[in-house]
This record gives sequence, structure tokens and C-alpha cells, in this order.
Amino acid sequence: MSMRTTLALATLRRHPARTMLAVLGIAVAAALLLDMVMLATGMSESFRSLLLTRGYQLRVSPKGTLPFDSEATIDGATAIVQALRANPDIKAVSPSLGTTFALPGQTFPSVFTLGLESDVQGDYVLEAGRDMPVTGDGLSPAAPLPAVVSKSFLVRSGHQLGDTLTVAAGIDAQLRTTARSRLVVLSGEGRFFYVPAETPVMALPLRDVRTLLGAAYRDRMSLAMAESRRGDSVSVEAVRAWIAASQPRVTAISTETAIRQVEERLSYFRQLAFVLGAISLGIGFLLVATLVTLSVNERRGEIAVLRAIGTQKGGVLRQVFLEGLLLSSAGIAGGLLLGIVTARWLNGILRDFPGLPAAFDFFLWSPEAAWKSLALLLISGTLAGLLPAWRAASIPIVRSLREDAVG
Repeated sequence: MSMRTTLALATLRRHPARTMLAVLGIAVAAALLLDMVMLATGMSESFRSLLLTRGYQLRVSPKGTLPFDSEATIDGATAIVQALRANPDIKAVSPSLGTTFALPGQTFPSVFTLGLESDVQGDYVLEAGRDMPVTGDGLSPAAPLPAVVSKSFLVRSGHQLGDTLTVAAGIDAQLRTTARSRLVVLSGEGRFFYVPAETPVMALPLRDVRTLLGAAYRDRMSLAMAESRRGDSVSVEAVRAWIAASQPRVTAISTETAIRQVEERLSYFRQLAFVLGAISLGIGFLLVATLVTLSVNERRGEIAVLRAIGTQKGGVLRQVFLEGLLLSSAGIAGGLLLGIVTARWLNGILRDFPGLPAAFDFFLWSPEAAWKSLALLLISGTLAGLLPAWRAASIPIVRSLREDAVG
């Protein structure tokens, strides 16, 4: 076997420029295939990871809507949250209320604001400063409200942690007045999972957001996230069915359902990935088949001599077949590195699209899917040498020796 490998390498080194171009072409095909597999599997896995960042497998939204798909809110939120928390199969419930508050005197007029309960919130992770107080901790009505803000808020506003500013609600556009306002202190910086990175966002205690919005919002929420005590899909679906039966005014969506809905909306990317992946397999096959065929045609005389001195057809077949295997292996090794580099570059570009959550990735490394796709390309490239190998093993010995002598 070592002798055959040496001969195969010597054959490939005979035309170094041609071999290098073929290896480069296979590497590009392998990188394309790897990137398409990462794109096809990465979006759904990234979205799943995003939804389960804090362990909440269920989203409870206004009847007939997706979470934050509209400005609709849920009335009677306190009773609904209490009913959910009373269920022994539910571990935690996180209500939230989304709105927009004005920022009088600031560099931008308003900020998207989330009203949350800090002890159960699943919308951000604190990266600097202090968090909001735990629900139930009292604050003086005159004291500034502690707020957790995103990095983009600090950058665009020019503020730092510890600064104090005013937020206002109940805006009258004609009179340019606000019905209610409150001082807030920027106590912490958070990384918000479900809000686009470029969007300034502020988190305040839920009860204070309701107070600022007025009596109409005193018992409303935009969304509630629930965590099943047992995380398996059967238990989650049982909890979802119980919510749907016991709370007719809301829609409960599980992580699996949300992923299916997102995949339907992003089906174009999956179709594109499938088409380009199939093209990359075809390119790899044709490159190997072309190069091995050229090599066999150039060495007809050599192969005839080997047959004449006693080399069996199987030996010639394995020798030529090994050339395709080595060529494919070298290209795939380079394609693995090239694919990872280009995937990171493309992911950085796509993540900058407006409106995408900051934690969403288009390309996600999946070892199992990646190795399977590269193994498929290796098999395809190796099989591409089958026809020229069979032709080489079937060369007429006498005629080929005569032609080689005359030539």
C-alpha cells in the first residue's frame, strides 16, 4: 500500500501546477458545501438556542399573534401569571410589557422600553453595573428608577452608567406635553437577546412601566415566557395544551412551534443552500474525474508496461483510484479551513442586517453535519476516479505498447 501511495503522489507531482489548481478547485467546492450545510442547519439551531437562552420553552402572547408581532397586549395579566405560576408543572413565569417612552432633551426622541421583573426576566444578561431591584423591593416615589440599558443606547445617547435622565409617557404631539414622566438612573448595561443590536433599548421594573403608561395599562402585558419543570418536548407540549385550554384569551407557542414557523419564513435560505451544496458536489466530482482522466491518457504506455510485466487489473484499478482519493483528501483539508473562515466573514455581514436579534447567527458550526457533508464530498470525489481507473485497467496491452513505441 505504501508503494502505491508513493506512486500516486509521484504521478500527482508530475504536473504540479495542474494538481494545485485542481486541489484549489476542490477546496473551493468543499468550502461552499460546508458553508451551505452550516447555513441550512445554523439558522434553526441558532434560533432554538436564542429562544432557550434563559430556559423558557413557551411564549404566551395575545390571542392569534406571535410575540411582539403587533402592539396588542394582554389584559388581566396578573390573574394569568398567577394561574401559570400555580401550575406545578411550570417552574417559572416571566411577564413583560413593551412600549416606547419619550426622552425629553436627549439626542434621540424615544427609546424602546421593556417592563420586566428582574428576578425572573429572560430578556437580557447584565454585563456591567447593577441590575434592577427584585420585584417587591420598595423604592421611594421620588427616587430615580434603576434602568438597565443596551450598549447602543449608551453609545447613541452619550451617557454613562450612573447618569440620570427623564423618561415620559402619554405624549400629546400637538401640545408637545407628556402626561407622566419619571427620573431614571442608568444603573446597568445589559446584552438584550431578542432586540436588534443597533436598537437602543431600556429595561425598567414592570410595575413602574405600567404606572407611567397610565390606568389603561395597570394590568397588561405584551408577553409572558414560561419554563416547564421538565424540559422534554412531551412535557412542554402538555403545558402548552393546558395553557391553551385554561387561558382562552392568549396563544401559547412552544419553542418547536416557533422554530417551524421561522423555518417556513426562511425556507428560501434552505433551498438556496441545498442548490449550492449540490453544485459544489458536482464541481468536486468533475474536477477529480477530469484530472484523473488526463493523467490516465498521458500514461497509457506506462500502464501497458505495468500490465505486461504482470500487474493485475485490480492493482492498476487501485493505483488510479488512489490518485482520486489523495486529490480529494487534499482539497477537502484546505476546504475545511477555507469554509470556516468564509462562514465567519459572511456571518458577520448578515448579522448586520437591520431588525435581527443581536444573538442570531446564520452560520453555525455543527460537527456532525459538517463531517457528514465533507465525507460525502470525499466519496463523490473518490468515485469520480472510478471510470478512468476502470479504463486504465482495461487498456489493450499490445496496441498501447505499439502506439507508445511508434509515438
